[in-house]
Amino acid sequence: MAYAQAKRIGAGAIPVIDIGPLRDGSDPGQVAKALHLASRSLGFIYITGHGIPETTIEVARRCALEFFRRPETDKAQVKISDKHRGWLGYSGAVMDDGAKPDLKESFIWGFEDEAGHTPQDHPLRGPNLWPGSMPDMRRQAMDYFHRTHDLAHHLMRGFALGLDLEEDFFLRSCSHPLSRASFVYYPRQPPDMGADQFGVGPHTDFGVLTVLCQDGVGGLQVQDVHGEWLEAPPIPGTLIVNVADLLSRWTDGAYISTPHRVVNTSGRERLSLVLAFDPDPETMIDARDIYGADYPAKEAPVTCGDYLVWRFAKAFSYRKK
Repeated sequence: MAYAQAKRIGAGAIPVIDIGPLRDGSDPGQVAKALHLASRSLGFIYITGHGIPETTIEVARRCALEFFRRPETDKAQVKISDKHRGWLGYSGAVMDDGAKPDLKESFIWGFEDEAGHTPQDHPLRGPNLWPGSMPDMRRQAMDYFHRTHDLAHHLMRGFALGLDLEEDFFLRSCSHPLSRASFVYYPRQPPDMGADQFGVGPHTDFGVLTVLCQDGVGGLQVQDVHGEWLEAPPIPGTLIVNVADLLSRWTDGAYISTPHRVVNTSGRERLSLVLAFDPDPETMIDARDIYGADYPAKEAPVTCGDYLVWRFAKAFSYRKK
């Protein structure tokens, strides 16, 4: 028995882009061009100049690890709700029909307004669940959410500029976004579990854009256009950004939503901090809005909310009950 294998890659195989000039406005065009080119090839990008303080990241990591190391009875008090908020335990996610359940557990939360309220107008949006035994968790998790969500806005401006669109094109309906964040915990994965066991099985991300903060353990693997799996090792000071399905659909496949997976061969626990950016649920994903009314788009228009409901139903076992 062994782990699923991936090829080690040299520096530069996955682009590293400094987005500082986009964030501060000094040279957004240069960053937009780099984001555009990277999204048309592998669809995975390391970014520097992201503006999220290391202290914010470390506080979020400590918060997440404290939660996951608690007894299951404590975590079960915030068990996943039908609005996809709270703790999702082991075997809660399967990325493909017939695959083994993912070897991970997650804590998921989403957008709140300044008063701490969340609209309840969609099947994937409802109150966040916070463990009473960790009174600081809400503040720490929401601080990470807001900073990373702001970063996603900058990136979406960059993608719009790269497509020669108005910079707010992808942000015109984001007053009550479906965006959500998650702490994702991977235990040690013994090799005798087999090459078909994954921390997260091969999949593409569901929504518009993902912002990922790895720890130093490694285990992320991405699939190139030739079908070969490549290691995407941690690079200190960077975050990873990847195009997800709805952005690929919005651009009619010009931007690539790349399959990826996690194989934790380290013999240690692994933690990821994830932000999935999505606009308001009624946002129409229609390539003709980019290319013109007469453009023969490959996919029919769909709202962001409807697409996510369909994908979540396929991936998460609790939604099948």
